[in-house]
Order: sequence, then C-alpha cells, then structure tokens
Amino acid sequence: MLIMSELNFGPEQDITKAPAANEPASFGEKLILYLVMSTIVIADQISKNAVEANIPLNQFWAPFPEQAALLKISHVSNTGAAFGIFPGGSPIFMIVAVVVAIIIVIYNHKLPAHHVWYRLALGLQLGGALGNLIDRFRIGHVTDFIDIGPVPVFNVADASIVVGTMLLGFLILREERTNSSGRGAEEIPDDQGEPSIEESAEEQPLLWNE
Repeated sequence: MLIMSELNFGPEQDITKAPAANEPASFGEKLILYLVMSTIVIADQISKNAVEANIPLNQFWAPFPEQAALLKISHVSNTGAAFGIFPGGSPIFMIVAVVVAIIIVIYNHKLPAHHVWYRLALGLQLGGALGNLIDRFRIGHVTDFIDIGPVPVFNVADASIVVGTMLLGFLILREERTNSSGRGAEEIPDDQGEPSIEESAEEQPLLWNE
C-alpha cells in the first residue's frame, strides 16, 4: 500500500492511454508510399524496356515452349486501361492517372499515423498508375507483356494496381467490421451482466419455514 500510494501517474505517465486517433503521421510513415511507388515504377519500366528491346511488337517468347499456351512473354501495345479494357482511350486515361496520383499524394499527407498498410496499398496503386502514365507519354501507348492463359495480357503496373486495390478494399472492410463490432459492444446495457449476490438470493425459493 505504501508503494502504490507513492506512485504518481500524471498525464505523461498514463501507460493505458491509447494513441490519439488523429495523431499526425511521421515523415518516415509518409515516406512508405513513395518507396513503394518508386519500387513499382522502376520494376515496371525495366521490364517493359527489356521486352521492347528484345521482342518485336506483336511477337512472343515462350521460356517453356511446351507450356506456351499457359505462360509466355507477348509484346503487345495497349491504348486502353489495365488488361486492355477500353482501347483507344489513352488521352482520357492520362488525365485520370494524373488526377488519381494527386489525390493519393494529398491523402497520404492527411492520413493519420499508424496506417502503414493503407500507405502500402496506396503506394501500389500510385506506382502502377505512374508506370503506365510514363508509357503513354513515352511511346503513346502502354506496353503489356505478361501473357498467362485466358487472362488478358498485362504488365507489372497493372498487377500492382490490382493488388493495391484488393488490399485497400480488404482494409476498409476489416475496419468497418471492427467498428461495427465496437458499436455493438457499446450498446449492451450494464444491467444485462451477472446478477449480484443479493439479487440471486432474492430469486431463490425458500426451502424451509421459519
């Protein structure tokens, strides 16, 4: 008792206090998005330049000839969106990519601390968008080359956008589920707990006469 009475848990020493919900993110946390973005853009451009330099347009190379129907490297041009959808819309998609990139950068700087996975997902999307945007400025179309079975030919940037979108959707659904569970627990009234000893005694029938 003497030891406990001498402890003084002031505001600075409250170890049970949760971090503020709107705590600003550190420079290192904000940097995560740009590191992921840079990695995707570099990998995307290196792979595309290698394909353009070694495989003629509309030709392919099968590293495993017996499995060419399932996996090959096909050099194709794409004037549409990811996986070749909406062909001929390069000017529109250039504008969309620039707008999306600006929104992601602004959101990254407004996003509070402790959202590393969100920044990873946004970095994947930003890297993919910029990777394809560079192609549209560089050669007027996007170079696709990963040819897997019935899946439309795609590239590293396309894959990055898809993975980033799926990860972001999962994080949003998980957060909504957690918030719903928290609200449900808060709605349970306190008087629905275990009955007190006095209440239990009053509800028990008398087994003898005084």
